Amino acid sequence: MEAFEILLPLAVILLLSKLMGLGAHKCGMPAVLGMLVAGILIGLLRYIPWEPLQRGFFGEEATYVLSVMSKIGVVLIMFSAGLGTDLKKLRQTGVASIVITFLGVAVPMGLGTLTAFLFMPEAGVLSNLFYGAILTATSVSVTVAVLKELGKLDSKVGTSIVAAAVIDDVIGIVILSVLTGFSGESRGGGWNWFAPGAGLVVIKIVLFFVAAIAVGVALRKLFNVMERKAPHNRRIPIISLAACFIYAYIAEKIFGVADITGAYLAGILLGGTLSETPYVESKVDEMGYLIFSPIFFAFIGMSNIQYFAQIDLKFLGFGAAFVAAGLLGKLIGCGFGAKMCKFSLADSFRVGIGMMVRAEVVLICTEKGVAAGLVDAKIYPFVIVIILLSSILTPILMKWSYKKEERALLKENAV
Repeated sequence: MEAFEILLPLAVILLLSKLMGLGAHKCGMPAVLGMLVAGILIGLLRYIPWEPLQRGFFGEEATYVLSVMSKIGVVLIMFSAGLGTDLKKLRQTGVASIVITFLGVAVPMGLGTLTAFLFMPEAGVLSNLFYGAILTATSVSVTVAVLKELGKLDSKVGTSIVAAAVIDDVIGIVILSVLTGFSGESRGGGWNWFAPGAGLVVIKIVLFFVAAIAVGVALRKLFNVMERKAPHNRRIPIISLAACFIYAYIAEKIFGVADITGAYLAGILLGGTLSETPYVESKVDEMGYLIFSPIFFAFIGMSNIQYFAQIDLKFLGFGAAFVAAGLLGKLIGCGFGAKMCKFSLADSFRVGIGMMVRAEVVLICTEKGVAAGLVDAKIYPFVIVIILLSSILTPILMKWSYKKEERALLKENAV
């Protein structure tokens, strides 16, 4: 395959991702769904028996290039998520967010693990736990958009959802790192400093966070000096990106921690209080969503469309139960957590619905599980179904709950 031949697949992916993303947005859905659908449509080209088409889109060299660009897209997504993480939100809702998050992680993970154990006991404890861990991820971008439209983002419900999502992401990524560390897989050829063992995996993770935070404090001081001397200078986003890639590389290569954990932590350490954070975040998002992120989402669809045809009856039953565990786990866990913190029944329902949405993080977690050999790649279609259903149901149910409340208030006032 000549180097220039990759340009056509890239052009098709970017154009179709943009068109499908716009279509999803007009339907009130997140653009990520459109990108996934674009990937699935491109994946259908696999069944057209034309050699140039097969080589250009699905050949070994093309797949390798797209997978590398997809990896960069994942890292940029998580770096951007870290930059946008507002730790101050945690102090605004206090105990409520912690309780909501704890149950919002424990219940879906428990249901997912139990479902995997019932259908696939032979897979092993670690594998079953990872299926549960996939369901801990949340993505409240859809919820935030709906709450903003309804003027409820600054309400008790809105603040609690945003703050809980922050803690949820941190806990989910730590769980992901622990489980992939326990897998014993040398992902990326990491240095095997320690013999396998649960305690040693935890030590490696702790060492990584200690070292990363120490370096991050020094980086923040350097960035503060640079900001004062040259505000809004392009060198700041460039150095920020370099720090992101270094963190991601060292996390996986040296400490055996998932590279996305390193990217996310780099974003948190370089974000928050830095005055240049919005500028850096805008540049990262601009670059990521211009090329790398669409390739990541489309590549997921392209790479996994064949698994729809490979689902046997046993896995179909597991997949359906897995989808139900994913949706009900967040609704029940987060909703019950809110009720424990004395939210009204209606507000508890809204918190549960708001935390139910999944998007890019659940795909990234699934990809990590497949790469580590802990998760069967046939789970991808069901993960995509979770994303679709949660992204469709959340806006509908959230708007319905507030309209119902508004109608009740109007009747009360009329009386």
